Amino acid sequence: MLSEGKESTAILLTVVLLASGIAGATLGGTSAETAPVEPNPVEPNPVEPNPVETNPAASAQDGQESAETECAATPPEDGADPGSDVKGWENGIWYDESIDVNQDDGVQEDERERIVSRTMARVEAVRCIEFDQSVPVSVISRQEFREQQLNRNTSEGLRKFDNVKFEALLLIGEDEDSIEVQNENRGVGVLGYYSPQQDEIVVVAESAEDLRIDELTLAHELVHAWQDEQFNLSGAELDSDFRDEVNAISGLVEGDASYTDTLYEENCGVEWECLDAPERDGGGDQLANIGVYLLKFQPYSDGPAFVRMVRDVGGWSAVDAMYENPPASTEQVIHPLRYRSDPPTNVTFDDTATDDWERVRAPDRAGYGRLGEAAVMMMFVYPYYDSQGQTELVPPEEWFNYNRSGNLSDVDPLNYESDYSTGWDGDRLHVYENDAGEFGYVWKLAWDSPQNAQQFVDGYQQVLEYWGGEQVEENVWRIERGGFADAFYVDIDGRNVTIVNAPTVGQLSEVRSGVEVAATGQATETTTGEATTEETATTETTGLAATATVEVEANETTTTA
Repeated sequence: MLSEGKESTAILLTVVLLASGIAGATLGGTSAETAPVEPNPVEPNPVEPNPVETNPAASAQDGQESAETECAATPPEDGADPGSDVKGWENGIWYDESIDVNQDDGVQEDERERIVSRTMARVEAVRCIEFDQSVPVSVISRQEFREQQLNRNTSEGLRKFDNVKFEALLLIGEDEDSIEVQNENRGVGVLGYYSPQQDEIVVVAESAEDLRIDELTLAHELVHAWQDEQFNLSGAELDSDFRDEVNAISGLVEGDASYTDTLYEENCGVEWECLDAPERDGGGDQLANIGVYLLKFQPYSDGPAFVRMVRDVGGWSAVDAMYENPPASTEQVIHPLRYRSDPPTNVTFDDTATDDWERVRAPDRAGYGRLGEAAVMMMFVYPYYDSQGQTELVPPEEWFNYNRSGNLSDVDPLNYESDYSTGWDGDRLHVYENDAGEFGYVWKLAWDSPQNAQQFVDGYQQVLEYWGGEQVEENVWRIERGGFADAFYVDIDGRNVTIVNAPTVGQLSEVRSGVEVAATGQATETTTGEATTEETATTETTGLAATATVEVEANETTTTA
């Protein structure tokens, strides 16, 4: 939900319609993307997905509800306006009314007003809410939006930190600029966004003079407008600079909007006449890097299922209560039973780099990163796309969620858990730069158990091998060529894993003084400056119950890059 830098203060809620037919992916954070992709950015060899489920059994298996509008007031037979504002009626239009709109020649201003009013009424009907005020909708051309993205300003400190962050995830190499890649991604396929600063929805059209509105996109953004109205999307509770926490909060914010989309679409063609989705002119545009794109897509896949589970147990009031205490990590969204019951471990360690190396700190940030389970997962999934399906560290049958009709699930199409990433309990990344302009990092990850830590290392070594890595000493790996050409030290200590990166094997001990490359060809780490973690109890049974009773407890959160 958050875009580059501290964009919880300038939230760009961008909705992307994937070519696979999976709608609604808000891009955010300072992530980015770099390899050309097939027309379907989800599957290299896609099954033709059907975005509208027609098999009732499959719909139930997929988690979709039957069409429902039980929250709406009952329209009178003559369609007369109610005596006061009610759910399911907005600006003179009931949720089940037909409206006179012709998109063949573009949507005119009066038509736009009718579409917005009816869509607001329908969102009220399925989400059980009431809009306090009308939501303005403006239009810009795709070219103008693309130029806006490419011209965004970023501080040098943030750019350096962000580059290394995605290099550590083995998603973006040193030969590319992560911010530029992300900005390119945002310019591709965007349908619209909601701006809390302007209190308006912006529709991105191929031509501002030839507007065609996607009704589900509009419904999605209207949910964001209501969220901002009620919970302040720019407020501290929904603010974070951590990649992990950004995705976690988006799991609630975007999950709520996307799940509402699902309920909305269930009524189209059944109870309601809905506008046909406009045809899109892809124009040959491709994502710059699907790995980072899919990292940002995680809230759209796991979020709706997370929100659905909470709603099924405690109703919409339980979902509303979460805005005061949103998920603290992507782990809690990927594994909903861990919400509130398994807070992330606060991983800490001292800087032990030599004087030749200085910490890279982005302005107004805490100076370190927390990447999270979803980011770790993408490290193992990305080779599948980079290799065009030839390398399967995570088998496709585990990555893709299919329903009984053989299509990707509309509610939760991708499975962001694997043997290599499950068990994540916390992490911390420090970035360093030397006088020569070279970069290194220390990344420490805490796991639920030593077994989880070992599984992660087993997978991580396979990822290094995929990118050309060779083991040169007991704990040391080296990638000779390409964007990830560096030396890597990998150490397991109980349930903790420490990864040290430097341009050369000899520089590993400069970045982390405890790492020693022995003359015998073995690398070890001394206890000097050893990282520590705060132990936290892990349970999987209390979080949902707490949600069901709508008991909200205050959790301390930290903000950083």
